[in-house]
Amino acid sequence: MLRALFATTVLAIANASAQDPDPARIMEGTRIATTLQQSDLHGNLSKNGVKTPVHLFLRGKDIQFAYDTGGTTQRFHLRLGDGKYDLFDVGADGKTTVFPAAKLTSPIAGTDLTYEDLSFQFFYWPNPKLEDIESVGGQDCYKIRLNKPAGSGGRYAVVYVWVHTKQGAFMRVRGFDKSGAMLKEFQVDEIMNVGNGVYTLKKMTVSSMAGDRRTGVTTLLFDKPQDAGGPKGLR
Repeated sequence: MLRALFATTVLAIANASAQDPDPARIMEGTRIATTLQQSDLHGNLSKNGVKTPVHLFLRGKDIQFAYDTGGTTQRFHLRLGDGKYDLFDVGADGKTTVFPAAKLTSPIAGTDLTYEDLSFQFFYWPNPKLEDIESVGGQDCYKIRLNKPAGSGGRYAVVYVWVHTKQGAFMRVRGFDKSGAMLKEFQVDEIMNVGNGVYTLKKMTVSSMAGDRRTGVTTLLFDKPQDAGGPKGLR
């Protein structure tokens, strides 16, 4: 909900980048801030009262996610390119290996977020379609449809993204399988300014769905960026 994030894409947002109704430019706006900032974000994934510390390290086109469980820190790395991304596993020795496709849909620390969700890889699917302008939380948003390209992994066949028409923030994401059943909903509750007019995710609610019925709920909450606290930077 990582920018994602899980971002964000996701999980970082460019202020006022979605003014142009061209859907490709709108989706670019939801991603572009990740290439403009240097920031470390720390927070928690929460489900059923259990909190899992999470960390997001932004270094231009290199983004690393980490979470703490069982006394160890698990890491994976997103490397952005022109219209594409590469996802890697990061070992305890700091060495990277190509992220296994079978692991994309695995839950993170027993929560409703998977690696696919936290990397927001679907934000990079080509040929987005602008379907409508709808209200989310009283805010006008572009509703954009993303179709999974052939050969891509993950559970989602179609993803809808609602992007704020003025701030360029993604406000809601819904993922569906090939039969049209909703699998996951991401609802942005709060965003924050991390400096220089750049916005990123602060709080997001992630719901596992069985059609219209919620089967699990996880909250992702980031603290305001600061110099101290949590693991430091990319490895």
